[in-house]
Amino acid sequence: MSFKIDKQTLEELNLLGKFRQGSVYHLFNKVKTRGGEKLLDDMFHHPLLEETAINKRSAVFRFFQESKLQFPFDVMQINQMREYLDGGAKKNAAMALADVFIKKILSNLTRDERFRKIVQGLQATIVTLKKTAVFLETIQGANNVFEDRIKAAKSVLSSKQIEKLLNIDIYQDLPVSTIANFDHLLKNRLAKEMQEIMQFIYEVDLNIAVGNVAEVRGFTYAKALPAERNLLSAANLSHPCLDGAVGNNIRMSGTRNVIFLTGANMAGKSTLMKSVGIVLYLAHMGFPVSAAEVEFSVREGMYTSINVADNIGLGYSHFYAEVVRVKQAAEAAATGGRLLLMFDELFKGTNVKDAYDGTLAVTKAFADYTECLFVVSTHIIEVGEALEGSSNIRFTYMPTVMEGSRPRYTYKLQEGITEDRQGMMIIRNEGILELLQ
Repeated sequence: MSFKIDKQTLEELNLLGKFRQGSVYHLFNKVKTRGGEKLLDDMFHHPLLEETAINKRSAVFRFFQESKLQFPFDVMQINQMREYLDGGAKKNAAMALADVFIKKILSNLTRDERFRKIVQGLQATIVTLKKTAVFLETIQGANNVFEDRIKAAKSVLSSKQIEKLLNIDIYQDLPVSTIANFDHLLKNRLAKEMQEIMQFIYEVDLNIAVGNVAEVRGFTYAKALPAERNLLSAANLSHPCLDGAVGNNIRMSGTRNVIFLTGANMAGKSTLMKSVGIVLYLAHMGFPVSAAEVEFSVREGMYTSINVADNIGLGYSHFYAEVVRVKQAAEAAATGGRLLLMFDELFKGTNVKDAYDGTLAVTKAFADYTECLFVVSTHIIEVGEALEGSSNIRFTYMPTVMEGSRPRYTYKLQEGITEDRQGMMIIRNEGILELLQ
């Protein structure tokens, strides 16, 4: 079973994208190795669904953040080690000796570089193993949350073959027989153990990178709760990719599972909704989040409808695309799953009367699914007035402060339903009517 999230939600929240400026992935992509980046990719594509696993991963990141460790390995040597270990290996020691001996002769007679690469790969491997041994001594502690990985790596390095390897002066001219013996040892008998060490290094790379991001940006770690608690609570939650973003408090539960959000255009409704979605997604990954404190019950998935566009290929108008999106969310909720669903400006692609009726009907219907959490925003404030008798709906708004004839947005969530109606004032401020006269 995997966390349910579709392409539209991923794009609306800008979660993925290695080279996309402003993406959440880009924010955390501070790893130094290709293996570390592969781990990061896997975590971003596969959020966790069990609270114990989530809290354990968060604890590992927190441990590395508090330890303030620096990545002790040379990236070029790690790449050489990786390439060396992935190179062809002979099945037995005699064949390995013959292969290395032939390459040695060819290197003397021609410009064949294969023997030199074997030596360089062996040197890089031994240096990296030595650095691993030193690093293991620096992070060993009393029952820390990374102790099982430390013990596994130390177990590999404590073998007699590896200990002998670590005592070799790698920069002296080694006999061909010695090189061939180590080559066969590392690529055959200890192939699995070398993969374990490489994986350990990649995990260290990722843990240090994520911990450093949390430290630099002042992020915290969410506490995962059992799904049955049906809770999402966040203090001073903000968008992680926006410098100076304003924080807000959010709380939803089974008894108040809907946030009905009103406010003028540009007041910050969409950004708040994206912040909620991003924080919840990162929390399921066990990653640090942009909030002072977060507690959440594990969700099975998330759907958003924030930037719905028409689809010319399918012949969908903007309004019909919105309807299709709401239908998809309704089908997901009807399966009984515990989901977070967010809708920004429902049915803005149709006339005001239909938008009012549709927003009212859909919000009422969704509110009955108390196992799910919903955020619905609109600037049709009359819908909120019609819903005020609903006990499980929390009414909030993003205010607009008028300074003379100019609006100023605080981006600070308040309780209630907005009374702001500054649309025509903004139109006048931009001088549109004068241009048309």
